[in-house]
Formats: sequence, C-alpha cells, structure tokens
Amino acid sequence: MSTGKTNKQAHRFALLAQMNEKVFHASDLAALWEISNKNTLYTTLKRYGRSKLLYRIYKGLYSIVPPARLDPLLLGTKALHEYCYITTETVLFASGYISQKPSAITLAGSSSKKFKVTGNLYRSRKLNPKFLMNPLEILNIKADNMSGAVKVASAERAIADMLYFNSHFHFDKKVNWQKITQLQKQIGYPLTPDRYDNPAA
Repeated sequence: MSTGKTNKQAHRFALLAQMNEKVFHASDLAALWEISNKNTLYTTLKRYGRSKLLYRIYKGLYSIVPPARLDPLLLGTKALHEYCYITTETVLFASGYISQKPSAITLAGSSSKKFKVTGNLYRSRKLNPKFLMNPLEILNIKADNMSGAVKVASAERAIADMLYFNSHFHFDKKVNWQKITQLQKQIGYPLTPDRYDNPAA
C-alpha cells in the first residue's frame, strides 16, 4: 500500500475513533469519509473488510470490532435503521413479568419486520408515530463505553406497549394496574379496563 493510501486509511479510522461508536451504517461512513461515489465506497468497505479493519454485520451495517463482541440489543436497533426501542417480551422477560424467554429480541419501531443479525433473531412491531415518539419511560442504556446508548422501555412502559398490541396478553407477575392506567393515559393508549377488573386475566 502506498504512503498516500496508508495516510488516508489512518485518517479515516482516526475519524471513526473520534465518534465513540463501534457500529456504523455505510451511509454514515460515506458522509464521514466524504465519499460520494457508491462504487468507491463499497470497494473501500470491501477492502477494509478483507483486512479485518471493518466487519460487515448486516445489509449496509459495519463494525470496527468482531460482531460477537457487540451488545445484541445495540445490533438490533442499528440494523433496523430507524427510531426504535427495545420493549415488550424482551423487557417483560428481563423484569420477570413473563417466565418464558422470547425466541426473538423485540422492538417497537415505525415498521413491522422480522430479521436476523449474527445469529440473533429480532422482531419489530409497528407502532403509531404519536406513541412511538413519546419518550415516557424510555431509558437510554449504555451498551458499553464505546457503543453509544440503546433505548429501552421500562417494565411499566413495556406492559403498556404490550397491552396496546395485545390487550389479552398474560403476565406471570402481579401488575400495578394503577400505574399502568396512568401511563396509558399519559401516552394516549386506549385504556384496557377489563384487565383492571380482572387483574389475573
């Protein structure tokens, strides 16, 4: 490799280091590296991939570390490539509201989609934008010290989300229905009074 190419490569990866991120979309890399020609971009990405400087994770998604070292929650939100957050079964299982581990990591986003990234299954449920963009009980959880944050619903938000998608969903742990009702009203979700009257249902 010529000195000019070596310097350009070093500059590009110095820019990536400044971003304090590990995962990038091809469009992000094109903008950061000021590459406007798509063929040049993908030739560059392929070359860096062969050299193990970058790892292709998913369609148009790359990482500067091996995918196995990345948080699966982060990978799912990055691969979906739209505003989204982790919720429903994934959060409900982690907080003990359901006892059976879900087969897929579950998200709410602006599209309905099932996909697989590095062996992990994901399911995104389409949520009306007026609900999706409501920040109530959505937490920013650090994936690690160099991967940014992942948006994750609180247990109460995940319950409210699940009732919106399936008002008859069964929970394995006692639910604070007063808090859930208040949250449903604040978000604008339809209320589910039959659940409050029959808390074990």
